[in-house]
Amino acid sequence: MTSTDPEIWVLADPRAGTTAQALGIAEAMGEPFRTIPLSWSPLARLPLRWATLAGLRRECRAMLRPPWPRLVISAGRRSAPAALWLQKQGARSVHCMDPGFGRDRFDLLVIGRHDAPAPRDNIMPILGATHRMSAPRLAAAREEFAALGDLPPPRVALLLGGPVRGEGMDPAAAVAIAEQAKGLGPSILASASRRTGPAATEALARTLEGTPHRLFGWGDAAPNPYAGFLAWADLVIVTGDSVSMMSEALATTAPLLIADPGGLGPRHRKLAEQLIAAGLAAPLGAGTAPGPRARLNETGRVAERARALLGRQGPTTGLLTTAP
Repeated sequence: MTSTDPEIWVLADPRAGTTAQALGIAEAMGEPFRTIPLSWSPLARLPLRWATLAGLRRECRAMLRPPWPRLVISAGRRSAPAALWLQKQGARSVHCMDPGFGRDRFDLLVIGRHDAPAPRDNIMPILGATHRMSAPRLAAAREEFAALGDLPPPRVALLLGGPVRGEGMDPAAAVAIAEQAKGLGPSILASASRRTGPAATEALARTLEGTPHRLFGWGDAAPNPYAGFLAWADLVIVTGDSVSMMSEALATTAPLLIADPGGLGPRHRKLAEQLIAAGLAAPLGAGTAPGPRARLNETGRVAERARALLGRQGPTTGLLTTAP
């Protein structure tokens, strides 16, 4: 490995929410890293439970060549076999989310407390999930989307997710949550995700008519102001069906309210309960709001453990990356 070859590789799952967990750790480490975009072969549908590249397409496997990294960061079940294969080439491994097998094989396994991980020396339980909403990124987003500051405060960020599987959020649920948001501040910063669906997004848009707001829906023209919404929010409302959005909201100091759109699964309900019990959030509509709090920086904690695997000492230093 030469001085120009990054010692850290990130295996980037095609799903944005999954790869954000791995990228967030790498960015928080403050060292150059290489991103490997993964693409799956038909074999990836099988429960591969060993160190192998069989789940990757040929063109993706071709990108995995020496000099090998000293550290590989990955997330999600499908990337786990490739991460373990790189570990066999001499890399240390940091993996996010329960891979479903070989939990003792990874150097560091990062699992949300809501998934009730078994105690192991190599398992690091965290609140929520790691993500990319660092303090520097939020500061940059506040500058990039400075026009949001023209909306009257307090500004309420309304972040809608939707069911993981299904036909989108119930439009009636989106309307009910939006009506509550309108009662908490004079302006709304609303984001609708792919899982929200067009029907609920249209219902949201109609509900916000006449209220100072900015609405960004799935498929709208870039740039996506999501990070700007978080950076400018005085209060954040997140639907409890998104582990990522709940975690990202806690990177700000704005009070967090968790909305139940109906049909939350046990994992998501558990995380919401943990955040509420820790005083980091409150349920929307409960009549109480959480008090002031510091930013929750679970990503930074994981980054420190990852740096230790490389023998690095001291705090993380910033955000550095390299092209794939």
